[in-house]
Amino acid sequence: MVSARREGDTVIVFIPGWMSESEETRWVDEMVRRLERSEARRRSPARTGDEALRRRGVELSRRYLKGRAEPTTVRWVPAMSTRWASCTPADGTIRVSERLRDAPSWVVDYVLVHELAHLLEPGHDDAFWAWVRRYPRTERAMGYLEGLSAAAGLGLVGTDGDTPATLDDAPGTVAAG
Repeated sequence: MVSARREGDTVIVFIPGWMSESEETRWVDEMVRRLERSEARRRSPARTGDEALRRRGVELSRRYLKGRAEPTTVRWVPAMSTRWASCTPADGTIRVSERLRDAPSWVVDYVLVHELAHLLEPGHDDAFWAWVRRYPRTERAMGYLEGLSAAAGLGLVGTDGDTPATLDDAPGTVAAG
């Protein structure tokens, strides 16, 4: 069996010892290609810039929120120290931490749906979560973000609404952990 994984910037390919040097070379090339394709599929198209992030938000609003959440701006911002993203419902702005640029697309999508739902329901009440849970990978994405925070020792707040510090310092601003 041949397998591959990435460790930092290095790709590690596991190959049976009985393979010839030419088979080994062929399999290394093939496994690197497969790994790169897999990583490319996981990346969000929104990671390329603010306009792509805004377009993705509009698409997700249409798909999961009946098109009712209409942000005025959606943009990447420098890494936030206490949250993954934030939203100001009063002016329709959504900000997403650059820490998420390399996260899988389904995680970025969850964060966008979470913030878009704040345009419909500012708090973390049942009505808010009813909107968010229309996104099918909500629980999985929340777990991913909790694990990412723990692994990096970031201590970022969760997105469950039960944690303290779910509101930003700016009045009218709601934050997703």
